[in-house]
Amino acid sequence: MIKVEKINPASKAERDRFIRIPFKIYDNCPGWVPPILIDRKAQLNKKKHPFYEHSQADFFIAARNGEDLGCIAALENRRFNQHHEKRQAQFYLFDCIDDLDAASALLGSVYDWARGRGLNQVVGPKGFGPLDGYGIQVAGFEHRQMMTMMNYNHAYYAALLEKLGFRKEVDFISCYIDQRKFIIPERITRIAERVKKRGNLNVHQFKNKRELRQWAPRIGEAYNRAFINNWEYYPLTENEIDFVVENIMVIADPKLIKIITTKDGCVVGFLFGFHDISAALQRSKGKLFPLGIFDLLLERRRTNWISMNGTGILPAFQSIGGNALLYHEMYNTVKSGQFDHIDMPQVAETAVEMRRDLTNLGGKPYKNHRVFIKDL
Repeated sequence: MIKVEKINPASKAERDRFIRIPFKIYDNCPGWVPPILIDRKAQLNKKKHPFYEHSQADFFIAARNGEDLGCIAALENRRFNQHHEKRQAQFYLFDCIDDLDAASALLGSVYDWARGRGLNQVVGPKGFGPLDGYGIQVAGFEHRQMMTMMNYNHAYYAALLEKLGFRKEVDFISCYIDQRKFIIPERITRIAERVKKRGNLNVHQFKNKRELRQWAPRIGEAYNRAFINNWEYYPLTENEIDFVVENIMVIADPKLIKIITTKDGCVVGFLFGFHDISAALQRSKGKLFPLGIFDLLLERRRTNWISMNGTGILPAFQSIGGNALLYHEMYNTVKSGQFDHIDMPQVAETAVEMRRDLTNLGGKPYKNHRVFIKDL
């Protein structure tokens, strides 16, 4: 008989038991990249993670005869629900063996949790913040997970959810660009150069992490204004912005992060590039200390992959050359000499213009993550 337990994440033993389950399920799986353990522990820490300042989450494990079969998190993002006038629960951190009864037990715990809070839909996978990634992977399993900013799962996961009555909500498409085939149309270059010459918009590059931290509030404000029409959007709090910045500082190279500003220093666009350090995370099994951090820093120098995980510009500046300037700077970044491969992760299928732009730049879809939904 399958038993579902709600764990107490304040208990180190119970928290670590929850975190260990994916390591068992993906043992010797070449495509899976372990989470950075300090980040995963932070997600379960209700006293420190800023998500819990406005919302709730609980964590469940399914077991049979003393053997753990899977895990799941149930979330209520109140700021998202308020912004979109929804009554949704989210599920996240869902990992399970290929067993329909185990998956049903785990999702059943989420249904009960959601009904107890007056919620009428369950949607996911969808996490605690903008760097957590969305969806169940349904295509591109032959490619390694790009760090931990994008989910990876076994191919049977989607079938389990469909058998349990979930339907597609939205797909997030990731594109691959061969650096040699990265195309910037001449028209885009002309517009970008004209914008720079006029001086209405400027590109700011960062010298070090200290400077990046100083700009964080203005970047966060731009984020909250740039993605307001996106399916996944909700306004981040100041503490959530600070938390995201501190998280990316572990892996960020300030030279790969650029912002677009007006004359008076207002941030209206941003471009985040990250070295792919997934190979180092696999070797360290997600541990940064004591030696993992050094291998991670070495991998930043070795890798020839870059992930452009975060590009945006305020709608009001798109029609006056902002988009052209953004893509021109992306081109300059990836042509810096180190990178042969470019990953453009998780663009929602509803973002039609962005997907068209990526195609024009030479991008080809190579991964697909599907967010599922079920009415209660």
